[in-house]
Amino acid sequence: MKTGSTFHTVLLIDDQQMAEDLVGQMLVEQDDIRLQYLADSTAAVATAASVLPSVVLVDLRMPGLDGFGVTAAMRADPRTQELPIILLSSEDSADVKVRAFAEGVNDYLVKWPDKRELAARIRYHAGAHLTRKQRDEAFLSLRRSQQELLQRTEELAQSQAALHQAQKMEAIGQLTGGVAHDFNNVLQVISGNLELLRLMTRGNDAAQSRIAAASVGVDRGAKLAAHLLAFARRQPLQSVVINPGRLLRDMSELLRRSLGELTTVETLLEDALWNICVDPSQLENVILNLALNARDAMGPSGRLTIRAQNAVPGGDEANYPERGEGDYVLISVSDTGSGMPPDVLERAFEPFFTTKPAGQGTGLGLSMAYGFVKQSDGHIRLESEPGRGTAVKIFLPRCRELAPARLAPADATMVGGKETILVVEDEHDVRDTTVVLLNNLGYRTCQAADAQDALQILENGTHVDLVFTDVMMPGPLSSVEFADRARTLLPGLQVLFTSGYSEGVIAHGGRLDPRINLLPKPYTAEALSQKIRQLLNLPRNRG
Repeated sequence: MKTGSTFHTVLLIDDQQMAEDLVGQMLVEQDDIRLQYLADSTAAVATAASVLPSVVLVDLRMPGLDGFGVTAAMRADPRTQELPIILLSSEDSADVKVRAFAEGVNDYLVKWPDKRELAARIRYHAGAHLTRKQRDEAFLSLRRSQQELLQRTEELAQSQAALHQAQKMEAIGQLTGGVAHDFNNVLQVISGNLELLRLMTRGNDAAQSRIAAASVGVDRGAKLAAHLLAFARRQPLQSVVINPGRLLRDMSELLRRSLGELTTVETLLEDALWNICVDPSQLENVILNLALNARDAMGPSGRLTIRAQNAVPGGDEANYPERGEGDYVLISVSDTGSGMPPDVLERAFEPFFTTKPAGQGTGLGLSMAYGFVKQSDGHIRLESEPGRGTAVKIFLPRCRELAPARLAPADATMVGGKETILVVEDEHDVRDTTVVLLNNLGYRTCQAADAQDALQILENGTHVDLVFTDVMMPGPLSSVEFADRARTLLPGLQVLFTSGYSEGVIAHGGRLDPRINLLPKPYTAEALSQKIRQLLNLPRNRG
């Protein structure tokens, strides 16, 4: 009788050839039972492990290895220890049966049973064995499913934590971006008036000294605002193709002066470093801030190591971003300091979070690095353990373009001119200060509080050589729309934008349109005069 499509393979182990013929005749009518014969009992385990029968029939009395020995050997081998074994014997002895079951047989038949009974017992033990296998496989599958569920639950918890962290960082970024914009406008008013006072008090050393001291405070405030914008990923990046090895080599002397003689600085650069496309001044700022943080963590002395190497997919996982794609340049800044415990490491990138005493740090160094790297389409990883120092790993995407030749440093002196400049600024104090400053430089000026009024000035026929306009402008006409319409009225007109926060207007994702000229707030008189002169000296037919 066939049970579904299941066939039962029976391995008969008996040294007598006639046993094969006899058992074969007894099972000849059983379509679902197939018989395989083995005469050499010493090969029982190897054969059973290869065949994996549904049931093993083994004779008790055999030369070499008897039925007890075969049973013991099969129970000792993990490949065959679960196979059902029926012992065949001509001895109907209770002692023999007791020993047989003690050795591990599943059943005992006295030769020769009725053929129907033999077939029934074979099917019973084969079915029970199959059921046990299915049960064990089900339990194993359940265990695997539970482990997979646990793993997925942990991954989901990690993803939710990462999402929560990203949402928190984004919310803080939006807040800090708005604060930085207003702060930069305030700083611009202070900076502009200090520049005017400097011009008005030439020859008065005491006044010049006070103005210089106040200017230092403005610079510190400007750096703070820049760090906030960097963390918020709202700073306007002026990215160019650079060779990172050249930049790091150029910074070596600056780092040694900044960190002091007690800190050992080691720079290790891989040969043939790939180029990257970043804002070089911002990258220098990040490296310097990381180096200063490392110095503070190391105390009076220690070793700072800056490494740069190419990073490719499939390489060393420790030197490749977790969710990276493609080629990167890895810049690593590591120290021999005290390291960070896990709770500090978790919050290290948050703005204003610091373990330093009050007045000894703003907590913006790492957050600024985080924002800059993310804004540059890169990845950043912080590795630290208490007592084992800290390593900040920055992964910046490879750029296949060639780096331009070095440019000569710009002249820092103030220069003026006789041209006419239209100043467009909705903040009255900022506009007034800028106009007076430009007048002191010799320029003729006209002014407007918004883009609509500025456009009206041009439409009335006023000749203007350059427009200096704030980016964030009230009214229905944006600064970019005004600039386009102004260039239509005056082909070749130069436009210089300024802003303390330009995201979404002339910068998208922190990247400036290449045709945009921007002077970030707060700016100095020297920077303003140099930028204006640079644009006015360009050929007039440039659109």
